[in-house]
Amino acid sequence: MVILADSTKSSPNFHSEQINELYVFGDSLSDTGNVFKATQGLYPPSPPYFQGRYSNGPVWVEQLGSKLGLQNSKNINFACGGATTISGSLNGVPGVLAQVNNYTKSQPKINPNALYIIWAGANDYLYGSSNTNSAIANLSTALDSLLTVGAKTLLVANLPDLGKIPATSSTYNAANLSTVTNLHNAELTKSINLVQQKSGSGKKIIQLDVNHLYREAISHPEKFGFTNVTSACLATQASCNNPDKFLFWDSIHPTTAGHRILADTALKAISVSR
Repeated sequence: MVILADSTKSSPNFHSEQINELYVFGDSLSDTGNVFKATQGLYPPSPPYFQGRYSNGPVWVEQLGSKLGLQNSKNINFACGGATTISGSLNGVPGVLAQVNNYTKSQPKINPNALYIIWAGANDYLYGSSNTNSAIANLSTALDSLLTVGAKTLLVANLPDLGKIPATSSTYNAANLSTVTNLHNAELTKSINLVQQKSGSGKKIIQLDVNHLYREAISHPEKFGFTNVTSACLATQASCNNPDKFLFWDSIHPTTAGHRILADTALKAISVSR
């Protein structure tokens, strides 16, 4: 297992076997500008979005990298807005399994001291699928592929309640999305545990419980400094003068303040996994 931060310290104090790179696979929640570059700066539009992020500032993987003391060049990002979990492409966007496969095939040598991050699945269901078996199989295969080529530390995030984001909460499909989210997360945990058992000692899959974090933020916004956790900051420009008080930047994606909480939670998860 990679040795990480001393959790008794108020700030990370990394040891010799520290995380020295991040490799990120995912969708718009982790995209640091890949779709923006591919569309020559057309999408997501900047402004109001921040330099190709689907938010008003840096997203969680960038903030996590900073908290780990990594330079931007050590944060290698394959995530694309709109990505599902598939091994091919949809609307020209490579799925997360495709992102992982492209990476593993192009790397003659993998970095065992890197942290490999996977967060995906939301678009599978937001695009209309209710088949969790396919998404979970894709994510499991992606994990297997990374472990097989030598990855030692992985972080996998589950899904927030997709029926309780501004884009869906008042729609006819809200209850179904909540149900499929719960099923996805339960099956993801089972799948991760199985992959962990097969991988043996010396390899670690860290589970990031985003679902719990969102539930806490929505139930107790004051704990996180939020005053609005149900609507998008962008919905009315007049109310968006203080975006740090909002959980959601648009109807799907969190503000950079929301991303900061995700990064802090990820850092804690990494620290306690030592």
